[in-house]
Amino acid sequence: MATPVALVTGASAGLGVDFARQLSAKGYRLVLVARRKERLDALATELGHGRAIACDLSTAGAAAALMADIRAAGETVSLLVNNAGFGLTGRFAALDGGRQRQMIDLNCGALVELAHAVLPDMRAKRKGAILNVASTAAFQPGPGMAVYFATKAFVLSFSEALHEEVKAEGVTVTALCPGPTSTEFGEVAGFGLASSFEKIAARSEDVVRAGLRAVAEKQAVAIPGLLNKAGAQGHRLLPRSWLRRIAGLMKEIGT
Repeated sequence: MATPVALVTGASAGLGVDFARQLSAKGYRLVLVARRKERLDALATELGHGRAIACDLSTAGAAAALMADIRAAGETVSLLVNNAGFGLTGRFAALDGGRQRQMIDLNCGALVELAHAVLPDMRAKRKGAILNVASTAAFQPGPGMAVYFATKAFVLSFSEALHEEVKAEGVTVTALCPGPTSTEFGEVAGFGLASSFEKIAARSEDVVRAGLRAVAEKQAVAIPGLLNKAGAQGHRLLPRSWLRRIAGLMKEIGT
């Protein structure tokens, strides 16, 4: 049988690197995608294989160009890991509007476009999987990170709906919803290295392991960690007015 191909976006750091390492150990042939090609090349060298494609998926036409490259190489994606994304911290009105739109385009738009592109082959073969990286942020509004939290709510809702649409056709769609995780995310978002969230952050490799296990078990949603699981149920116990105040307070403590 042909070696299965895993397409991993955001593969140059954090969760993406650990997805690549663990999938390589499972026997997948990797297509690694991110903006920083030197990091991708170093990772491919470390793993002893893998094809690095440098592109910014937040730009118009980037996802389509990526899929054209994959088709030209004769590759068919067996597992799509939609990991590329970023966050920004600050009041919505004070943050740059263009950068926030870029966040929506990457966290939501590119994710949807890639999922749509790989599904036809998966459905035809009646096997395959899509792992969309969401967040525990998906379960409540987030003052101080309003757009980021909203993008992750989109990812969760989209993933759950798509899971139901295609599960009878042999395709699994999973939303991975980690809490604070030790990656470069906080630096990009503006938390800083001294964030108190680092004290409770999960290890990236553990989050990835939980996500891949959820895919293998055909789960629609995976929330690693008991504390994160409990926190994700807050909407069942508290009024939404409380949830958004608590989320805003936690963001201030974290920064």
